[in-house]
Amino acid sequence: MRTVTTLPSATEIVAALGREPVGVSHECDYPAAAADAPAVTRSRIDADESASSAEIDRQVLETADTEAGVYDVDVETLDALEPDAVVTQGMCDVCAVDEAVIEDAVDRIDATPEIVPTDPHSVGDVLDDVERIGAAIDRKQRARELRADLEARLEAVRERTAAIPPADRPRVAILDWTDPVMVAGHWTEELVDWAGGEYGLADAGARSRPREWNEIRAYDPEVLIVAPCGFGLEQIARNATDLTERDGWGELTAVREERVWAMDGDHYLNRPGPRLVDTLEALAPIVHPERFDGPDPEVAVPFADLEGVAPASEGDTADPDARAGVDSRP
Repeated sequence: MRTVTTLPSATEIVAALGREPVGVSHECDYPAAAADAPAVTRSRIDADESASSAEIDRQVLETADTEAGVYDVDVETLDALEPDAVVTQGMCDVCAVDEAVIEDAVDRIDATPEIVPTDPHSVGDVLDDVERIGAAIDRKQRARELRADLEARLEAVRERTAAIPPADRPRVAILDWTDPVMVAGHWTEELVDWAGGEYGLADAGARSRPREWNEIRAYDPEVLIVAPCGFGLEQIARNATDLTERDGWGELTAVREERVWAMDGDHYLNRPGPRLVDTLEALAPIVHPERFDGPDPEVAVPFADLEGVAPASEGDTADPDARAGVDSRP
C-alpha cells in the first residue's frame, strides 16, 4: 500500500500503524525516517530566521487570503510516487495543505488514490482517525491495537485526577501563539481537564483564535503553558519577549508562583496524532506536580529555564515555518 501523507500528524499515525509513507509533507520530521521521504508539498511563506512571530503571522494572513493559498503541491512528485492512498486534512488551510488542494492535484496524476481526510477537534476524533486511516491502508487490526494502547495510557492519567475537587483544580491557560496571543483550542480543554486543571478560556472543540492580552490578565492563570504551533523549545526562548515585555506579565499568578512552562508545541500539543497522549502525560505533572513525576524535559521545561528568557531583552527570532500550524481561521 503506497501511502502519501500531507501533514505531520498523519505521517506519525501511518508510521505507528506499520506503514512507511512513500511521500510526505515538507514539515514531516517524525519518525526520523520521514524526513528522508520525498516531499510533495511546499510552503509559500517566505520568512527568514530573523522573522518575528508577528512577522510570520502577518505573512500567513496575507498569503492565506490569496487564491494560491499558503501551500502548494508538487504534482510531478506526487505523480511519480503512484500513491494508493493520500492522507490529508480538512481542519485548517493554515495548518497544512487542505483536502481541496489535494483533490485538485490528484485529478492531475495518473494514479487514482483514495483520499483520506482528517478533521480532528477532540482526542476522540484523533483516535477515530487512527482507525479510519488504518482501514484505508490495510492496517485495521494494528489500528485497533494502537487505539487500545493509547486509550489505556489516557485512562491511567484520568484515574489519578478524576477525584480532584474543583477547588483544587488550578486555572490553566495554554498559548499556541504569542504575537498575537492565541489560546489553544480543539482537544486542549479535554487534556487540561484530564490533567486535573480548569481550562476557562476555551471550550472543548473550539478553534484557537487571537485574544486580547487583557483577557489573559483577567483570567489570571495559575498555570501558564507556552506552546506555539511549529515552535520547539529553542524557538520559544527566542520569542520570549512576546510575553515577558507585555504589561502585567509579572503580575500574573502563574508568573509570581513560578508556574510558567514552555512546551514543544510543534511536536506535541498541536500535532493531533499519537503523541497527544505524550502531551497529556507531560501536562499532568505540570498541573499537579504532587501527584506525578516529570514532565519529560524534551517535551516541557520551566519557562525561566529557557536559555536567554529572563531578563529577555534581545531581539526575538523565529523559525520560518513556525506559524504554519496555528489554527486561527474558520
